[in-house]
Amino acid sequence: MKMVLATRNAHKIREMTQILSKFGIEAIPQQVLGYDLDVEETGTTFSENAYLKAKAVMDATGLPAVADDSGLEVDALNGEPGIYSARYGGDHEASDAFRNELLLKNMAGVPDGQRTARYVAAICLCFPDGRRIDTLGTCEGEILREGVGEGGFGYDPLFWCPEEGVSFAQLAPERKNEISHRAFALAALEKELEGLLHAEQ
Repeated sequence: MKMVLATRNAHKIREMTQILSKFGIEAIPQQVLGYDLDVEETGTTFSENAYLKAKAVMDATGLPAVADDSGLEVDALNGEPGIYSARYGGDHEASDAFRNELLLKNMAGVPDGQRTARYVAAICLCFPDGRRIDTLGTCEGEILREGVGEGGFGYDPLFWCPEEGVSFAQLAPERKNEISHRAFALAALEKELEGLLHAEQ
């Protein structure tokens, strides 16, 4: 099956393409088809924003489209940065380093043991006939006091994964694609898609 990736984020394109390929799904970046839609994220949840992006790209291309909306929820900050993870501090164009520094500053007084957080990924797949699949994946962890590791992107250097004993930025890409929030959400998507296609037979 082929589907269009409704994202302009090169990191997400790479991860989603690699993960979906394991399920036999050919993911085509919208740019390959001549589109470069930057959909305004006006939803109040990750799932709402994923739907807005998937539907916009599906409407434009006429093909099934899959979108991801994801971010970091920090318990000590009442769930922030949440859906604003990519524009934390109010600037969508700010660097990952800026957002990481801001997060550390806002958590300066939070003691060890209370720095719990999770990555959340919402996936939405929209079909031209009106059907859609929505899934959610999470990965629990803690926020470090300084960045560790050179890999990944976003908040990965600050996100400690206790089960692996490393930060997300220290994980090999192959391992991250097995245990990340996005991997869990896409695995759930694959299962839902299998059920939907089986029902059609």
